[in-house]
Amino acid sequence: MSAKTESPTEPFKRALAHAARSLAEMSDLEIVFSGDGPQLTGKRAILPHPPRDMSPAEASRIRGLADQMALRLAHHDAAAHARGRPVSPAGQTIFEAVEQARIEAIGSNALGGVRLNLTTVLEVALERKGLARMQDRANAPMADILSLMVRERLTGQAPPMAVRPLVDSFRADIESRAGADLDRLAGAIDDQAAFGRVAKAILRDLDMGDEGADPTDSSEDEEGEDEQSQSDEDSEGDGEGQSPEGSSMQETEAGDSENPDGEEQAVETEDDADAELSDEAPEMGDGAKPARPDPKDSGRPEPAYKVFTTGHDEIVPAEELCDAEELTRLRAYLDQQLASLSSVVSRLANKLQRRLLAQQNRSWSFDLEEGMLDVARLPRIIIDPTAPLSFKQEEDTDFRDTVVTLLIDNSGSMRGRPIMVAAVCADILARTLERCAVKVEVLGFTTRAWKGGISRDDWIKAGKPASPGRLNDLRHIIYKSADSPWRRARRNLGLMMREGLLKENIDGEALMWAHQRLISRPEQRRILMVISDGAPVDDSTLSVNSGHYLERHLRQVISEIENRSPVELLAIGIGHDVTRYYRRAVTIVDVEQLGGVLVEQLASLFEEEPKRVAKVRGLLSAPPTVQPSAPKAISLKAVREAVG
Repeated sequence: MSAKTESPTEPFKRALAHAARSLAEMSDLEIVFSGDGPQLTGKRAILPHPPRDMSPAEASRIRGLADQMALRLAHHDAAAHARGRPVSPAGQTIFEAVEQARIEAIGSNALGGVRLNLTTVLEVALERKGLARMQDRANAPMADILSLMVRERLTGQAPPMAVRPLVDSFRADIESRAGADLDRLAGAIDDQAAFGRVAKAILRDLDMGDEGADPTDSSEDEEGEDEQSQSDEDSEGDGEGQSPEGSSMQETEAGDSENPDGEEQAVETEDDADAELSDEAPEMGDGAKPARPDPKDSGRPEPAYKVFTTGHDEIVPAEELCDAEELTRLRAYLDQQLASLSSVVSRLANKLQRRLLAQQNRSWSFDLEEGMLDVARLPRIIIDPTAPLSFKQEEDTDFRDTVVTLLIDNSGSMRGRPIMVAAVCADILARTLERCAVKVEVLGFTTRAWKGGISRDDWIKAGKPASPGRLNDLRHIIYKSADSPWRRARRNLGLMMREGLLKENIDGEALMWAHQRLISRPEQRRILMVISDGAPVDDSTLSVNSGHYLERHLRQVISEIENRSPVELLAIGIGHDVTRYYRRAVTIVDVEQLGGVLVEQLASLFEEEPKRVAKVRGLLSAPPTVQPSAPKAISLKAVREAVG
């Protein structure tokens, strides 16, 4: 019976898991399919969900990602790699890429199917990085160029046709300087320590190695490295030994097509400005990363914030970024997460709904001449028989029309659990507030590309003018407009689960965009909630401006909104202190707290408003003071006589 009801992709998943365990020679390797993939942590390999209607190319790509992880577990010693790694960031990037080429070459030379799968992954990765469209030779990523040449030396496979002209433009220069050492790589392919020493020699040949490094420096450690390598070979399958280096495929896989962070670490250029760009820490949007020295900050007053070009920016509905079939699949995945995440958030959301409905529907007017008799004021008649009867009447509260905008950071550092929880909370809150006649808008912000995209290419063609301002292509996403009912927009929220969507974050302009949409709304009360996990970071912009260029602009925008706008602004930081930016802000350490904090913050905002209105109208005055003994001292007959 189970065979009839299982998903069409289940046989593919089972076969892939068995193949990966066999290739890794690790029977206890755990294979998981999730939107968080691809990622390798210890003995746990996370792969992207295969689509239901899977093309041969897509199947080959997912198999290739599994092959990459399995080969890394089988042929890579993280401890030895860490010992031999260069100190300079530029050298580390190339060293990582060359080591990955060695690992994949071992599998490609042994198995033809693995070779085809890895080639598919490589071609997709190069296409997403845009190497085939790269026009400026000075901006080419040297790590990818060398990796492709090493792959050619080790496997005999020429670079893919799309990038072959770019590689050939560097070939003569690299061969003349490092050709002899490149030829030595094939003989050391099965010895990671020896291969690493040759790779460092190539870096020195190309003047990319550590300054002052001595080719003989590592000779004293060679025996120890070889012994360690042999020891790890004897104890294959030990996940702890591999975890420091193999903990994240997103940081180590140069050919990982699903991994923007991997792309980030693989990019290195020879141009001065681009070299600064490559030296950035690989984490996107993490405000906690150490500050780098800013050679461009001369101490003089900075020019006002500007944008080099807006010609490539886009404001796009979510449904236009993804075909309907994939959007349905992504929404189904999000619904699976709702089952485990929504219980607590839903309970809090229901509490919020009860509070809002009570504010909207239960308000009383007192001391009226007609209506329902106000029995609480009868003692006044007993005390003073000449006092008139008092009546009360229930009325609708003057609950102002309200619109709430959720502005969600779609940067790369939100990938995985944070963006999933943010999507779930946005979904639940949109439903809850809609039932309370509060309109909700869900927006996201990121960039269209890593490393500046077309805007940076335009800047290069223009001669690289100084202080160009913001230098990337913005992508602002409308997941749900305020006037769109939740039932029509619910599928769009699944787009946040799409791999490759999350890139860099320019918070200041995103805040301006969301604020402008709110200002144009007809509602009387407008609330803007920002959900982010870091300070604004765009490597392309920060490489040619001061290091605090984007942060300074964000502070200016926040100050304008908080001091001069009718929009109520608050922020929720995930693992990052946003209280230094926003006057009203909450910081949470655990992403699981997001739902509760969202609900509580909204509840406090809505509860402040009726209290403020009530104070203005004098409705919070205390009721008349009554001596508790008075009703006991007068009989019911006396009350009737007094009343009438």
